[in-house]
Amino acid sequence: MRVGVLTGGGDCPGLNAVLRAIVRKGAAAYGHEFVGFRDGWRGVLEGDVRPLGVPDVRGLLPRGGTILGSSRTNPFAIDDGVARIRETLEAQGVDALIAIGGEDTLGVATRLHDDGVRVVGVPKTIDNDLGGTDYTFGFDTAVSIAMEAIDRLHTTAESHHRVLIVEVMGRHAGWIALHAGLAGGANGILIPEQPFDMDRVEAWVESRFRDRYASIIVVSEGAMPIGGAEVLQSAQKDAFGHARLGGVGDWLAHEIERRTGKEARTTVLGHVQRGGTPTARDRWLATRFGLHAIDAVEAGEWGTMAALRGTDIVMVPLLEATKRLKTVDPALYAEAEVFFG
Repeated sequence: MRVGVLTGGGDCPGLNAVLRAIVRKGAAAYGHEFVGFRDGWRGVLEGDVRPLGVPDVRGLLPRGGTILGSSRTNPFAIDDGVARIRETLEAQGVDALIAIGGEDTLGVATRLHDDGVRVVGVPKTIDNDLGGTDYTFGFDTAVSIAMEAIDRLHTTAESHHRVLIVEVMGRHAGWIALHAGLAGGANGILIPEQPFDMDRVEAWVESRFRDRYASIIVVSEGAMPIGGAEVLQSAQKDAFGHARLGGVGDWLAHEIERRTGKEARTTVLGHVQRGGTPTARDRWLATRFGLHAIDAVEAGEWGTMAALRGTDIVMVPLLEATKRLKTVDPALYAEAEVFFG
């Protein structure tokens, strides 16, 4: 069997580990051949491919990013997108497709499966907000990077008696902010699921300074005040209809300075969270996802996705990933609130 593989959406630590596992097991155990599509769905639309054999995936386990490249191309935003995908798969002799990505990439895969394309999915997002799986690879790396940044900011915040705001990724879900903030000892965490009260944030800051400690607040890029709206870098939307978020940290810093008279600075971690070598946990999870994805191809389990349930990897319908976002449970947020202020 000739299998096509693509990586779509934002890059993520662990993508190369998935590719390595798919190709190594697929070639050794099943005798499959592989072709990689460059830059996600763009490569499938345009027939832009590269070889993907065992020699091509050697040494990839610790390497961040994706050797296939990625993009946010949406085939369903193009009039003849599905027809072009079918033409490419036929021209390349591809019998099955493995799509590695997040909500948008797997949403396209789900619709293609409904149109008769033989596809298997692997869930990927640093935000950990995909349904159907307990965790996604890339999340642990992003949290570790954010936690280390918070650790480093504690000393400079205390030295200069400043309020430091740490803005992390998280459009609709605050998993990175919650985990990194709790692990890093932040005294305030703001997430999209819980619109925040500025009076309360002000009280956290004042409480810390009364105790002669500096204040560190972690905020998801999609967090917003009660009655407010998301802060956008640009109103221009990508092919999936997403505007570019960013700037809530600066907004928060200005508001805190206005209310308290304390100096406030913002650190935006941005794409630093996506880059670099994956943690051991992400390498482990990405590898297992890849192994089970190629097993699903061999078994003809089309329209399914690898998922972590407890310590087991299971195959679930692709629709499980996209029918609803996995957001932070209010009870989990309440556990962290004891450390606020």
